[in-house]
This record gives sequence, C-alpha cells and structure tokens, in this order.
Amino acid sequence: MEKNSELDQATLRLTVSACALLYIVVLVGLDPDAATRYAPIIIYIVTFIFASVFLRMAIKRWPGHFFWRRLFAMLHDYTGIAFAMVLGGEGALPIYAALLWVTLGNGMRFGSRYLALATVIALSTLMLIFWLNPFWHTQPYMFLMLIVTTIVVPAYAHILLKRTRIASEEAIAANQEKSRFLAQASHDLRQPIHSIGLFTACLRDARLGLEELRLVDNIDRSLHTVSQLFRSILDIYTLDHGKWVPQADTVHLGALLQDVVKQNTEAARWAGVELRLRACPYWVNVNPGMLTTMVQNLLSNALKYAPGQPVLIGVRRQGKGLAVVIYDKGRGIASEHLPEVFKEFYRVRHVRDKDVEGLGLGLSIVKRISQLLNVDIHIRSTVGQGTKVAISGLEQAAPRASAPRVSGARDRLNGLRVCLVEDDANVLMATSALLEKWGCDVQGHSDGEGLSSDCDIVIADFDLGTKVSGAECIAAIRAQRGWEVPALVITGHDIERIRQSLQNMNVSVLAKPVRPPELRAVLLEQLKAMDRQGEAPAKASSEPD
Repeated sequence: MEKNSELDQATLRLTVSACALLYIVVLVGLDPDAATRYAPIIIYIVTFIFASVFLRMAIKRWPGHFFWRRLFAMLHDYTGIAFAMVLGGEGALPIYAALLWVTLGNGMRFGSRYLALATVIALSTLMLIFWLNPFWHTQPYMFLMLIVTTIVVPAYAHILLKRTRIASEEAIAANQEKSRFLAQASHDLRQPIHSIGLFTACLRDARLGLEELRLVDNIDRSLHTVSQLFRSILDIYTLDHGKWVPQADTVHLGALLQDVVKQNTEAARWAGVELRLRACPYWVNVNPGMLTTMVQNLLSNALKYAPGQPVLIGVRRQGKGLAVVIYDKGRGIASEHLPEVFKEFYRVRHVRDKDVEGLGLGLSIVKRISQLLNVDIHIRSTVGQGTKVAISGLEQAAPRASAPRVSGARDRLNGLRVCLVEDDANVLMATSALLEKWGCDVQGHSDGEGLSSDCDIVIADFDLGTKVSGAECIAAIRAQRGWEVPALVITGHDIERIRQSLQNMNVSVLAKPVRPPELRAVLLEQLKAMDRQGEAPAKASSEPD
C-alpha cells in the first residue's frame, strides 16, 4: 500500500543518513586536520536525523497520500545532500549516491509523477552545488557526468515503471475477465448439478428396487464429490480476492458441529465411517461460516483417507480457549509430508496408491481461513495409527440467551405453504417435487415480477433475471403480508457477497448445489423460529405433528 511505502521511505531515510554520518566520521578519522571542515556537516546530519525521526512519526501517525508532506520530505533530503556536498568538496562525492537513491526511491514508491518532480529537484540541487563549491569548477566533465547520470537513470526507471504499469493493468484486466468467467461458469454449472441432486432425492423416496436404489446412490455420491470440488474452488477464489471478511458472532459450538455431522451423514455411510460426536456445551465467539468450512474440509479429508474406520469429533479446553479436535484411525501421514500438507494442490501419495477424489485444496483452505480467524491449526499423525487435527485458539463466549421452546413446535413440513421462485425450469421442477414429497404445499413461480402469495415461507433464487431479484421478491411479499415472512435465498453466486447484501433482511442463505438434508434442516429451523416468535400463521396450529 502507498502509505506503507512512504513509511518505508522514511525508515530508509534514517538508515541512509546514519550511513552518511558514519562515512563523514571515518573521513575525519583518516584526516584529523579536516575535522574543522567536516564538523558543520556532522552537526547538520545529526540535526537531519532528528528531523527525520519526527517526520517518520508524523507519517506513522497520519498515514495517507499528502502531496505537500512528500514534497517537504524530498526538499528535506536534497537540502541535506547539498549541504554535505558543498562543504565536503571532493571527499563528499560518494554522497551523490544518496541523491540518486532519493530520486529513484520517490519514483519507484510513488510513481512517475513523483519521479519527474524528484529529477527536477535533483538537477536543481546539482546546479546549486556547482555554483557554491569552487571544486566543481575545476571538474566540469565529472560534474557533467553527474548531470547526465541524474537524467538518464531516472528516465530509464520511468520506462521500466511504464512497462510495469501496463503489464500490471493487463494482468488485472485478465484476472477480472477470469473472475467474471469463473463466476458465470460456476453459476451455470451449479444450476444443473443442483437440480440433479434434488431429482435424485425424489427418486430415493420413490418405490424403487434394490438395484435402482444402488444406481441412485451412486449418482448421489458422484454429485456430492462434484459439489465438494465446486466449494473448494470457490473458497479459493473468495480467499484470493479478499472477499471473505470475518464477522464474529456468538455461536453454540456443539450445535455447529452437530450440523456439520448431519450434512456428512450420507458421505460417511458411503465411506463406511462411523461419525462420533462428543456432546459440547460451549459457546464461542467466531465467524460460524468460516469455522464450518474448516471443520467440513477436515472431516472430508478424514472420510477420504480413513474409510471404514471411526472418526471422532470433540472439543477440548486449552487454557482460556477451546479447540475442536478431529481424530481418525486411517493410515496416517508420514513425517516428511506433514510440513507440506497445507500447500495448495499437495496430496499425499504412496506407491500403488488408490486415486483419492479431490484437488488437494482442502487443507490449504483450512490454513488460510485459520489466519483470517486468528486461530491455530495443528496436525499430528502416525503411519498406521491415524491422524489428529486440532483447530485451537477459539475464544470462549458467554451463552447467548435463547427464547424458550413453545409446546407443539412442528417437527415436520406437512402442510407448509411454500412460495418457490426460481427462473430455471429444471430447478423449479426438481425443488417443487422434493418439497411436495416432504408434504409441502408449493406455489411455484418462474418470474418474481408482481408476485403475490399467502405462503408461510419464501424460497427464492437470488438471480431471477433483469427485472427483479430474489431479495426484492421477499421484500414485496413481506410488504404485502404486513409481517416478516420467513425466507430462504438459494444462490449460485458468491455466497459471502450475497449474505452481505442481505444482512439487514433476516434471510437464510444457501449455496447451490444444495444437499436435500441442508434444505430440510433450514426449513425446520425456520419453522421453529416462527413458533418461538409467535409469528406462524394460524394454519400452523392445525397442521399434524
């Protein structure tokens, strides 16, 4: 950042001036008779250093781009150089290196405009030195060399800066184009994967034979793998672009871990793994989405590399904090691999090893998120015995008061009136079919414009074309009904960006492709929230439990 560059320049100024002071002291040591001549220079450099200290303090205290402060700093530098070279004569000639440093330093740190300004001031400084010191009158060719050097070197630096800027702009444009392509391709690919997953869930509930169920299970398993790959790629994209900003919340750690285990029940069954979760009563202050991603990635690794073995998830106290620990009894990781496992695309492979699904991104994502959350990630493993991974440094928080459950809270979705808004025909059909299988009364809409509904809950895609968005549909229905109808947005775009845009609307957000257990869990949670708040429609009391 530019403010850091200015602070670095101020720090380097102190270093260079200290070196100049040392050089003059050495000259005095070599020629004691010249001490009288060099004494004013020593006094000036000491004063210069004190002034530079205060200038650095001002830059640190008030960071930012202030032209007049930078101009003052340049004049401060060139005045000190001129004073030393005028009084020092031939012996002070090496101080010219400081003049060249000041000129190039301002250009490299602050751009071509400052490089041109510094060059003009540097040439003026040399002319002043030539005029005030008779020694230079006897060395016109040497002085001419200094003038030419002061012009040619910054001019070449300007050419390099211009080329670097053009290359940087091209790289930024290419990166933006890549980002747009990735975002659009991600959205377009998520849609069919999402609808296939929902259709598969409907098939699973149909009256199929064992062979057909096995085929459906294989399709579901493949879709789960693709979904995991999508999430890894998009997590890396989000981290690379700095779009993931930690916003801490008070979270029940046991409930968060229980949700992760529920979402991985099918994957654990496919891997032949028994997931064991120790009850946890603790609350923590953390960003729940980021912590969930970390635990999810660690658990996915355990399922892939320890098939057929039990996996234990627990929470331990560590000083004033807490640690989430995941144990597996897989084949373990050899010691030479442990320092490398958090690197992107690194995968532990053995001779004749079975190909394991994934890109090798899971642990690198975990490491990078841990740095954002300011927590530690530790891994210990013994070949043939298993692996232990711990997320430590979680800040324990006081329990958050929760409203008591009212009696008769609904556990099922029978009779729930759902307003479903989705512009993709296949996704609309698949979601409607799945919700109807669960007993919901679905009102499907492919266009959110002029929407009217007497629903209990709204489920909307965020991107509904050019006319209205899912958020606008939800706002319209709430305005029409006169109360905050529970709502869920399902999106194929960057989920963190969508969450931030909806943070004032009290809306749940899920990323496509959505697993049916995730969708069902969110709907049940919305129902419970309605019952606790007493906002559920009158129809709710007549629904079967």
